[in-house]
Amino acid sequence: MRHLFYILSILFIVTACSSDDSSFDNPNLIEPGFSYNINLNLPQYANLATPGTAVYVNNSNVGIRGIFVINLFGSYRAWEASCPNHPPNNCSTMTLSGVTCKCSCEDYEYELAGGSLVSEFSGEGKTYPLQEYSVSAEGSNVRIYN
Repeated sequence: MRHLFYILSILFIVTACSSDDSSFDNPNLIEPGFSYNINLNLPQYANLATPGTAVYVNNSNVGIRGIFVINLFGSYRAWEASCPNHPPNNCSTMTLSGVTCKCSCEDYEYELAGGSLVSEFSGEGKTYPLQEYSVSAEGSNVRIYN
């Protein structure tokens, strides 16, 4: 009887802990593989050395439409610059405004500290947060990769 209890307990734990990553999949955006290094000593990234600031990296080899990188008081976060709530098109590259970014297609606005939508969503279906990329920082070098 004791063995049956352990087996049922383990079975319950295994099924309860199974992950369903499909809820985080965004059908509008691909997940490109890339690695990009930012040197904070270079003039185009000098503002990123100041906490609470963000930059747009407009490079065809980085992300889908480039990336936004924000300095959150010593830690960095990087986000895709293509709006996550529709497939990339001629108006889906968002523009940076302080610590938010905005999609010109529908005027959706996202905050760069956490990647969530801050404006009202009027589209059909599920809303998606910004697509985040991995970041590692050491000294004046910040690496963004996926």
